[in-house]
Amino acid sequence: MFDNTGVACAVTLSLLGAAPPVAAHFQLIYSPDTLIERPGDVPLKLIFWHPFENGHVMDMEKPQEFFVIHRGEKTDLMNSLSEFEFTGKENSAKAWNGSVPVKRSGDYVLVTVPQPYYEESEDIYIQQLTKSYLNRNTVPTDWDAPVGLATEILPLSKPYNVLAGSTFSGQVVSGGEPVAGAEIEVEFMAAEPDMDAGAPRPATAAPLPGGSIVALTDANGYFSFGIPKAGFWGFVALGSGPDTEHEGKELSQDAVIWVRAWDLAEQP
Repeated sequence: MFDNTGVACAVTLSLLGAAPPVAAHFQLIYSPDTLIERPGDVPLKLIFWHPFENGHVMDMEKPQEFFVIHRGEKTDLMNSLSEFEFTGKENSAKAWNGSVPVKRSGDYVLVTVPQPYYEESEDIYIQQLTKSYLNRNTVPTDWDAPVGLATEILPLSKPYNVLAGSTFSGQVVSGGEPVAGAEIEVEFMAAEPDMDAGAPRPATAAPLPGGSIVALTDANGYFSFGIPKAGFWGFVALGSGPDTEHEGKELSQDAVIWVRAWDLAEQP
């Protein structure tokens, strides 16, 4: 684990009043269930999207890598992928169905390294190195360990059972070193994908009027965010990676993490 002393007071959290009308791009590795009870193959969806407002969907080419870490062992999941068309309220685009075998107790850290995506409106490439988490039988094994990506967000609390109303903290690293002053955009997955259809379910919240939610990391790469609502929350560290160019154009190599928050259950 990492020392998060003074994280909360060192973080700047703001709303970007001058943010563009289109919210941040977010790479998804999605399963509606993060806590797995029975062994078997768990279906997943890989989508490059704007899930807060059910906005524009971007074409996602087949990833460079798609794998899982369980009890320190890496398993390639590329052969599980099959292409499908995901349709949001604005458009349809290429996405991927996949699956992960979940048998033993413990954490399953899902990782995708996508192909760089060319964003024509900004004339740049975007590559979001993304992590998401499953767990079986509430046995923690791998959630706090780095997975060796060029850049990643290391969670400081278990990312699959964050308590709504509490604080989620993470550390942004690049090449294993902390990234100071990294800009973190925060996304609520208001419209979750329907696993039986190539479309989202109805949204459960509306985007904030002030634009994207943004936090800045402190001198040691730490940030904190108060989770106000149960559901899936995404955090992207923009341009935190070491690679800055692709095919002669600027590359934003981002680190993404998805966490699952829950309401405190009442005693039955």
